[in-house]
Amino acid sequence: MPGLPGLRDVGMRHDIHPFEELRRSCAQSLGGGLPIFWRSALAAMMALALVGCSSPSATAPATSPQATPTTVKPANPEVILATTTSTRDSGLLDVLLPRFQEATGYVVKPIAVGSGQAMALGERGEADVLLAHAPESEVKFMEAGHGINRRLVMHNDFVIVGPAADPAGIKGMASAAEALKKIAAAKVVFVSRGDNSGTHQLELKVWRSVGIEPKGQAWYQESGQGIGATLGIAFDKGAYTITDRATYLATRKSLPLETLVEGDKVLLNIYHVIQVNPQKSPRINADGAKAFSDFMLTPKTQQIIGGFGVEKYGQPLFFPDAGKAEAVTGS
Repeated sequence: MPGLPGLRDVGMRHDIHPFEELRRSCAQSLGGGLPIFWRSALAAMMALALVGCSSPSATAPATSPQATPTTVKPANPEVILATTTSTRDSGLLDVLLPRFQEATGYVVKPIAVGSGQAMALGERGEADVLLAHAPESEVKFMEAGHGINRRLVMHNDFVIVGPAADPAGIKGMASAAEALKKIAAAKVVFVSRGDNSGTHQLELKVWRSVGIEPKGQAWYQESGQGIGATLGIAFDKGAYTITDRATYLATRKSLPLETLVEGDKVLLNIYHVIQVNPQKSPRINADGAKAFSDFMLTPKTQQIIGGFGVEKYGQPLFFPDAGKAEAVTGS
């Protein structure tokens, strides 16, 4: 019985499937017909060849899935942030803190108080890092050795707001000091935070510049609260107050006070991040404080700060300043 031609004996053509060519060759060798035995043998050979020609993806070794990078949890994950109320009331912390926590594994516990109270917490070793906007008090805090690594983060500005009726007639005035002088002369209610916050310190500085001591006057009232609550009191009383622009814009729909005086250089509002000196207390999380401080100055965080509020309010609520000289901030 003639032998079955092997695959190597068949001169294969590229325009005919190899198995078709094999079948034709076998048929020619056996006189045009295949006995049942050879048909069975050929079918088995073709089946084996098909297994070898199957898709590479079916036989390729499986690649191990890449491990998803995970943030290593710090040994001491809790960071206590003492911050001005404006970063909370404006909504900025709601945007930044989750990103910091996801990137680093730290968990931030924010305490939103006036800048003066924030520094008092730092002085007592009850906070790890500060976000404040009271430059003169911050300098004294640093000189006393309570803080390290004070760095410029961002700025916005203060504005004088009040009722649309504007009984003191200050709308459009270029000088914040002269505007306060007119409010005092008209004896129209002015609501102060009265809490040694950065806003309160700025307000007192402006009063001093025109030689007026408002405390104790019937028209001068102190809320002792954050700027959001102070704006609510001013609205209820039809009064004037000074606020940072970010909180004003964030609350404007519910507290429709009017922006009456803005743009004076004395109203510049500068924010710094300060690490509390770890020598103050063994409880201070120095690593966590540094991680937060560094995070606030990264290009990505600064980009987020610069865009915060644009979509909702049509203007940024803060302006990023990392790496700038403080002398040119706001210029």
